[in-house]
Amino acid sequence: MIRLIAPALLTLALTTALLGSLFSTPANALDITQMTAAERTIFRAEVRAYLLDNPEVILEAVKLLEDRQVAAESQADYSLVANNTAELFDDGFSYVGGNPDGDITLVEFLDYRCVYCRRAMPEVDSLLASDGNIRLIVKEFPILGDGSVLASRFAIATKNLAGPAAYKQAHDALMLYQGEFTKVTLGRIADGLGLDTDAILAEMDSDATLSEIARTRDLAKRLQISGTPTFVLQDELLRGFIPADQMALIVGEKRANR
Repeated sequence: MIRLIAPALLTLALTTALLGSLFSTPANALDITQMTAAERTIFRAEVRAYLLDNPEVILEAVKLLEDRQVAAESQADYSLVANNTAELFDDGFSYVGGNPDGDITLVEFLDYRCVYCRRAMPEVDSLLASDGNIRLIVKEFPILGDGSVLASRFAIATKNLAGPAAYKQAHDALMLYQGEFTKVTLGRIADGLGLDTDAILAEMDSDATLSEIARTRDLAKRLQISGTPTFVLQDELLRGFIPADQMALIVGEKRANR
């Protein structure tokens, strides 16, 4: 997809590309600021004629700018991960699944009402099952309204009171549930999982539960995460849904580049 670029920036890029093709050495460099009004008029006419004769230059300039932007954003994302490793990989409260001793860590920020998070669940499960050496960390990041917040509070409360295995069951049930999340429906889910429903519903309002969501939101803000799912795969931020086979390729690259 070609993104819209500010006219001034595009003009600068096109002019640079044109001048680069006309003046290859510093000795021949043209100082546009030293032109007279008449010379500038002639120059602009030449640039216009050049672009009309070579319209592909516009796409080349746009591609160059986009490549540079992507590279800059990617480097910035690596820095964001590096500056937040402790909170990402060892916060002391997030669910840890997969292989806890795995050589690769995958962190997922998710919302139970997010369609793409639901699509991602079997992909993540498939990756963990096929690899066997990946540590999964789940960050509860409810951003789609009150129902999302209730669901995350329920999942966290389950983890706090019943442990990680029960959390995984609740997590899967929430992802598969078709309907609105309310305390009534969450109570039914707890009953179906054989949990202490009254205790879970009470724990949903605890300081520990609310603090976990607040800390994860703060971390997401520092990482400039605004959507779900968002993954952190070892040292790299991956924004959006990614199929298992693509994640497996990235995992292979991480291991190969050690």
